Amino acid sequence: MTTTNCTIFIVDDDEAVRDSLRWLLEANGYQVQAFESGEKFLDSYDPSIISVLIADVRMPGMTGLELQEELIKRDVPLPIVFITGHGDVPMAVSTMKKGAVDFLEKPFNEADLREVIAHMVVQAQDKASIAEQQKNHQALLARLTSREQQVLGRIVAGRLNKQIADDLNISIKTVEAHRANIMEKLEVTTVADLMKVALAK
Repeated sequence: MTTTNCTIFIVDDDEAVRDSLRWLLEANGYQVQAFESGEKFLDSYDPSIISVLIADVRMPGMTGLELQEELIKRDVPLPIVFITGHGDVPMAVSTMKKGAVDFLEKPFNEADLREVIAHMVVQAQDKASIAEQQKNHQALLARLTSREQQVLGRIVAGRLNKQIADDLNISIKTVEAHRANIMEKLEVTTVADLMKVALAK
């Protein structure tokens, strides 16, 4: 697993916590950026960067939970682990339901933190890979003409060439030609691969 292509963001109003986390994570080969508030983090955050977030729950101004809510609003699938000096099981359950990866109490165990971060990095890299694949699929689908999109929709629905020809009031040979063009434009050779691209969200 590589750590160099994933940035760890730390958001905590306690400078000592930020410094100790930075030291621990950089010693384990991670790129780290630390912020004293959620607002400052959001001002500089680039969602195109593969990253994970460690956030304190209770901070002046924007709390860690409010920061999580803002990221959800922005549709940012950023893996988050919350750290807090105040054990709060209902709060932990709430954050986990909203997508947080874990919830650690201060003072946290360094081995536990390393394990959680390693898991988060894999999750962030997986999400980035899926997002890139979906982006590529959407670019391929954009190559299709409106007629080819109509044919593709029926292929995905399991319609046979004859049925597609009847649906669109065109000849079977025309349907076959469209299918060939669709396969070429989507850079696939099998129907299974065609379905993967067509169903990309």
